[in-house]
Amino acid sequence: MATSIAETELQTIWIVKEIDIAAGIEIAFEAVLEQLGPGGEMPGGKPFSMVIEPHPGGRWYRDLGNNAGHLWGHVQVIKPPGLLELCGPMFMSFPAINHVQYRLAPEGDVTRLKLTHRAFGQIPPEALEGMGNGWDHMLSRIRAIADRLKSEQG
Repeated sequence: MATSIAETELQTIWIVKEIDIAAGIEIAFEAVLEQLGPGGEMPGGKPFSMVIEPHPGGRWYRDLGNNAGHLWGHVQVIKPPGLLELCGPMFMSFPAINHVQYRLAPEGDVTRLKLTHRAFGQIPPEALEGMGNGWDHMLSRIRAIADRLKSEQG
């Protein structure tokens, strides 16, 4: 039996992004949950079959059917409609831990959404490529969902 020992440097990630959503805080929070769950969509418009259980300890996972999938994390904190925190491996299939915070605050006629993603672990450099663009897509989808929900509610 062969044994390999290698040292790998730990990497850290700290991404902060903010957007304004032209909707009330309740609608914006509902849009966050929809994008993280049944309304999730990848860049290019392909549906992203995710499930979020919006309660403390609830799972956030990708459902591939037939009891197959990928655990992305757990709900660490949920205080509707102003705060949602998720922790877990997220999209990383290597030794790493992530914490993602969605903080929402009303500012006049809009809701300010601040997303903070922090991670550390044995994160290969290629995993960092495009991560910021992925969050940009996620935030634009949340804004689009909020616009739709607002128009549906009149």
